[in-house]
Amino acid sequence: MKILVVEDEHKIANSLKKGLEQESYAVDVAFDGQEGYDFAISEEYDLIILDLLLPKMDGVEICLKLRKQQVHTPVLMLTAKGQISDKVNGLDAGADDYLTKPFAFKELLARLRALIRRPKNNTGTTLKIEDLTLNTSNYEVRRGSKLVKLSSKEYALLEYLMRHPEQVLTKKQIIDHIWNYDADVLPNTVEVFIGYLRNKMEKPFPDKSTLIQTVRGFGYKIGRVE
Repeated sequence: MKILVVEDEHKIANSLKKGLEQESYAVDVAFDGQEGYDFAISEEYDLIILDLLLPKMDGVEICLKLRKQQVHTPVLMLTAKGQISDKVNGLDAGADDYLTKPFAFKELLARLRALIRRPKNNTGTTLKIEDLTLNTSNYEVRRGSKLVKLSSKEYALLEYLMRHPEQVLTKKQIIDHIWNYDADVLPNTVEVFIGYLRNKMEKPFPDKSTLIQTVRGFGYKIGRVE
């Protein structure tokens, strides 16, 4: 999953980026409102963490402009202010949730998980396809009852596939959601990581169904082969 952090305090922004990347998110960071708006309007994100008080363009203005442009990416508004009027202004501008600084990182993660849209096959914090389950709370992946150990990037790729079951995802879509904007990633990198997932989720289970499918000329999708 890919997140945009728009925060002018570099220490906070870099701390959020580091923490979120450790949780398997791809993260882009903008340090002023104009840059943040440009990222949000030109790239596709699963969620935006947006500070209220920003140079060049504040969070309320960014939210209003994004919603006017029909960008409906979930927005979590951050601010050092705690007054009710500030919360109301942010929510009325189109923000989906509001968190006042200072905050616990665990609470931020919980709010992010609550905001990110989930597919129909998701119940609570669990994604499930056939006998494959992924728990977004403790990051456990299981095939049947057996634990499957994945790297951070492998986990992020699998989560993205499982949030879009039976949908063909192109290599570009995968790169845009799994790697940062400035990452130097080639299309064959996706093939490599798909191979890693297959080696860990399918080869050790020869009696179970194949889940990750290659759609020649288009991309990949996850779901049982009929």
